Formats: sequence, structure tokens, C-alpha cells
Amino acid sequence: MTLQDEMTSVQRCLDDLTRCVNSLEQEVGGGLEIRRVRSDAEHLRESLALLRAATGGPEPPAAPQPEMVTIPDAPYDSSLWTDAEDEGLGARDRHAP
Repeated sequence: MTLQDEMTSVQRCLDDLTRCVNSLEQEVGGGLEIRRVRSDAEHLRESLALLRAATGGPEPPAAPQPEMVTIPDAPYDSSLWTDAEDEGLGARDRHAP
């Protein structure tokens, strides 16, 4: 295997490790131990990036960022809520206890 193939293989393994850590964190919660494992995995990722830079290898492709959705400040159209009651306040024609 070439150096580039080895770096790509290590990158894939680190991606798998990150996915496994995320899954493990959902199962066991976010205690100190899982934070240490996550931190160690991030250090490995940073070390691989430094190694790539030192050997002149290309940077791994960046993970896709989630698309930002802009929410306007304008008030919503009140006609959207004509069939809904005020949640938690009861119906308009009834009094609270």
C-alpha cells in the first residue's frame, strides 16, 4: 500500500471510531469516561491531520455541514392558527379553574 492509501485507511478507521463513540454515548450517557474517549478520538484525528500536513498528503474531505435555515422575524400569519386552541390556556369560551 502507498502512504496515501494508508492515510486514507486510518482516516476511515477514525471515522468509524467517531461513529461508534457517538453510538456508545447515546447508550451509556455522557459521563467522564465517555468524554475522555471522545477527547482521545479527537486527538487521534488532530494527530492524523498533522501527519498528513508533515508528509504533504492531501487533507481529508471536510464533513458536510448541515444547511442553515433562516427563520424570519416577521410574525406568523394568524390565519394558520384559526383551528387551534391556545395550548395550556384552554378554549376561548371557557374559564380557567
